This record gives sequence, structure tokens and C-alpha cells, in this order.
Amino acid sequence: MIFQSKVQKQNHSTAGEFVQLMEDLRVTKGALDRAQSNFEQVNDPALVDCYIYELKAAQMRYQFLLRRVKQYGV
Repeated sequence: MIFQSKVQKQNHSTAGEFVQLMEDLRVTKGALDRAQSNFEQVNDPALVDCYIYELKAAQMRYQFLLRRVKQYGV
């Protein structure tokens, strides 16, 4: 009985983590889209590097989250 409740809690925790992961993925996709748009529209050469770093960081986070989602078998 104790083992069963631990398993249920673990499954519930895993489901909660997955939901949070999907939310993080959605937010990161928005950040990625905004960074891409900003990079494409920048006119000031001083800001080009800023948007390149922002875009690269968003891409790396998105790839990281996708790998985590794949661990859930999705």
C-alpha cells in the first residue's frame, strides 16, 4: 500500500513536470520567434550582436527543452 502511493505520487510528479516542460517549451518558442523577428528588423549595427546572442540563447534553450520532451517518449 505504501509502495503504491509512492508510485502514484511519482507519476503525478512526472505528469506535473511534463506539463511544466511543455509550458516552458511554449514560452521559449515565443522568445525564439521574437528574437528572430528582432534580428531581422534591426537597423542599428550596434544591436546586431545583441540580437545574435539573444537568438542563439533562445535556440539552445529550445533544443534543450525538445530533448527533455523526447525523454518522455513524445
